[in-house]
Amino acid sequence: VQLQASGGGLVQAGGSLRLSCAASGRAFGSLAVFWFRRAPGKERDFVASIIWSNGSTYYADSVKGRFTISGDNAKNTVYLQMNSLKPEDTAVYYCATSTSVGQGTQVTVSS
Repeated sequence: VQLQASGGGLVQAGGSLRLSCAASGRAFGSLAVFWFRRAPGKERDFVASIIWSNGSTYYADSVKGRFTISGDNAKNTVYLQMNSLKPEDTAVYYCATSTSVGQGTQVTVSS
């Protein structure tokens, strides 16, 4: 499966963005889909994941209550709704499955 992430941008603290991760080549099927992020000079951090087959979701403690991961089966797309953004959320965000990683999309949150 090929993954295409989009939706990043520049937003003020407290604002919102919605990232999209579209799959092509095959459907997500029973895969788990992950969002990771990498801030400048830092290690890659897990953000959220969804089990495509049953909709179970998991979040990093740092984003719980602010971010929501969801999927659209008809569009074969996973979304990451990000609310109440903070400057520390600034990073390149990547979507991934166990076998594929999409290109990143930059999220910049200004204070």
